[in-house]
Amino acid sequence: MKKIIVLLVTVFAINFANAQDSGSPKATFSKGDMWIEGGISLTTGDSSDDYFAVTPKVGYFLDNKWAIGADINFSTVSYLPNANGYDNSASFGIGGFARYYFLSLGNFKAFGEAGLGYNHTKMDYLNGGSNVNNGIKANLDLGINYFFTPKWAMTFTLAQILSYNNVSPENGDNTNDLVINVNLFNNIFAQPKFGLLYKW
Repeated sequence: MKKIIVLLVTVFAINFANAQDSGSPKATFSKGDMWIEGGISLTTGDSSDDYFAVTPKVGYFLDNKWAIGADINFSTVSYLPNANGYDNSASFGIGGFARYYFLSLGNFKAFGEAGLGYNHTKMDYLNGGSNVNNGIKANLDLGINYFFTPKWAMTFTLAQILSYNNVSPENGDNTNDLVINVNLFNNIFAQPKFGLLYKW
């Protein structure tokens, strides 16, 4: 954990110093700026379920730190043979979010984001049956953008501090799941997803 923080601070400092010395253009935010951002997740293999997800977002800056936006997500899973008898599932969700950029070091921009949305999932079973789940989702995340040009950036999620899911199955009982992670950061170089952001 300490090594990750030291690494991030070092990279931020080097980038900031290089930007100052070279006079290279830095990414800036202002009221009325917009962005589109996309994340892709992919898992496949002989010993794991095949999973694919895409999560585009569109955002609008209220000022140079605060932004609001909307997101959609789509995912599919093809399950390995298992005792639950699942074959595959498909999910679709929509939501809104607020983002606050609390730290800017050169072209590194760190942010916190809170989101709320709706999710719909259909599961197909090996026996030919199916079930539909509808749910409410909420999240609180920390992330960074690295702008390699004034318009283009890479996006990484450092931590998901809070996530909440309420699921109402077509057949079955409602479930509520709340996960809180404090002082738990992901290794951004080991994440199975890649995100790009374009600002205009």
